[in-house]
Amino acid sequence: MDAARHQLGADPVNSATHTTGTLSLIFLMLTLAITPLRKITGWNFFSHFRRMLGLFAYFYLLVHLSLYIGFYQGFDFTRIFWDVVYRRFILFGMAAFVMLTPLAITSTNGMIKRLGAKRWKKLHELIYFAAIAGVIHYWMLVKADLSRPKAFAGVLTLLLGFRVGWYWKGKWKNRAGRRGSV
Repeated sequence: MDAARHQLGADPVNSATHTTGTLSLIFLMLTLAITPLRKITGWNFFSHFRRMLGLFAYFYLLVHLSLYIGFYQGFDFTRIFWDVVYRRFILFGMAAFVMLTPLAITSTNGMIKRLGAKRWKKLHELIYFAAIAGVIHYWMLVKADLSRPKAFAGVLTLLLGFRVGWYWKGKWKNRAGRRGSV
């Protein structure tokens, strides 16, 4: 959209790189928001959108990484290796990519059957760590105005905090139920 309006700024590659990274984080947050929405509202149809949102997050991350590899590193994988070693924000971005890749690969119904639902769910818990790595990557990248990275960190904290709270609420109910039945 910005390209059609000639609003990419002085460095269109930089603009595209930042936009695709931001979109990847937005779709990661939306993917993580499905479970709280479903549990709070009781509307299970939200689950039908989780896979699509996760794949959008991966798609934008793949474009983001491709821009970095092609335009910033000129497909020089030795330079990329040393960039990962010496620049921590690149390390966190690469970690997010590495963690999300098996999730994208195993997002089909056939892979769920091959892995078994229990192992598939365990593998897909990597999204939590990938999201954390993505937010850290963004936070470390920004040099001046931290308001957007802080917003992503706040949303991620709420989404992960909801899961922790829901987990302990279930543990508490199970414990109380066992005591009441004795």
